[in-house]
Amino acid sequence: MQNRGLAVSNGMVLFGTVDNHVVALDRKTGREVWKVAVDDPRQCGCNIGAAPLVVKDKVIVGGNNGDGAHRGYLTAFYVKTGRLAWRWYVVPGPGEKGHETWKGDSWKFGGGAPWLTGSFDPDLNLVYWGTGNAGSDFYDHARVTGPDKSRDVNLYTASVVALDADTGKLRWYYQEVPDDVWDFDSSYESILIDREIKGRMRKLLVHMNKSGLTFVLDRASGEFLGVFSVPELQDWITGITEDGKLVGRKGPEPGKMLNYCPSVGGAKSWNSMAYSPRTGFLYMPLNELCNNVTATTEEGKEGNPFMNGGFELTLPPNRTTYSHLDAWDPVTGKRVWSYPYKYVLLASVLATAGDLVFTGDPEGFFFALDARTGAKIWSFQTGAGNRGSPIAYSVNGRQYIATPTGWQGTLVGGAAEALFPGQQWRMGSMLVVFALP
Repeated sequence: MQNRGLAVSNGMVLFGTVDNHVVALDRKTGREVWKVAVDDPRQCGCNIGAAPLVVKDKVIVGGNNGDGAHRGYLTAFYVKTGRLAWRWYVVPGPGEKGHETWKGDSWKFGGGAPWLTGSFDPDLNLVYWGTGNAGSDFYDHARVTGPDKSRDVNLYTASVVALDADTGKLRWYYQEVPDDVWDFDSSYESILIDREIKGRMRKLLVHMNKSGLTFVLDRASGEFLGVFSVPELQDWITGITEDGKLVGRKGPEPGKMLNYCPSVGGAKSWNSMAYSPRTGFLYMPLNELCNNVTATTEEGKEGNPFMNGGFELTLPPNRTTYSHLDAWDPVTGKRVWSYPYKYVLLASVLATAGDLVFTGDPEGFFFALDARTGAKIWSFQTGAGNRGSPIAYSVNGRQYIATPTGWQGTLVGGAAEALFPGQQWRMGSMLVVFALP
């Protein structure tokens, strides 16, 4: 039974499945304690694409199918019993606040799936989640109500939302890409940090959109505090204002091929960045790919793909490296150092208290950089491509680093691999563990 990550709570191992169930197994025996269907995948075309998040007595999962004719949602179940606690829909229905930002019945297939894992602040009792792109991906005429695309269009897609952990009620939101027509999800991880801004300690949430725009918000109120763009190539907009509004939007048009950067694979994909409280830096795996997109105008059919367009990844001209691992200061919005790489980086990043930054590449090398300078300290050939998430843990005082390996074919990984013919990226499926002496 395939899954993409798990959680452990109350003596149980909890995970979501590709046939859209949440399963709880006894941690010691492997016996099934409970199993619940989240939705009917034959109807919605959806599944669970990431690890669940345990928050107090509940386990929360996001619905997938961000590129389908579907209405995204988050669902919370009680850990002990599997009974439904609450459900929050990304796309508001009739009578709900934000429904007016959708044209006609387009809300029914509005997308917005929160397909990755969120974060939780126990002091504020808030759950934070990024939401996916609006449906359809590349064509907006059926869903946009007016000419103003600067704020609050197709809520609450392409947003960061804060929900009450007990009730699932929306407390605040910040929409990063109003009227998304580039497939620039905001589904990625929310990093919670405490930093001083203008002499005042603030509870911050830092969030990168798939476009590479990185937003800094007050996580108690949702107040916008800043934004900076991290890819070296970016031409889907001409800029962004100091208060976070997109300027000079360049979107696809039906029947016309448009090339823009970054690609639908993102300046960063699902692989997570990291933050070190020791250095105060974010560590980001970034790709410099573009794509050709041609939009179409079909109507959505429930549970079916609903991109309204096709895309082809392209390499930008005049470059010899197509990715880089960067260190950024989220308060100043400045890049501190950059480690270039010739292909793409699709593995997550791990920052440790020893001032090291770990990640891996598709050629099979798992490596460590100096967290303050970006200098390469160490590398190891794992025998298979790296696109998983390394972790650090300790047993009896000894520290270990574990990383999964294997470059299995996926939409982004496969399309990226095709851009570099003749380069053999390594398949496989293995867990490699390293230990300090």
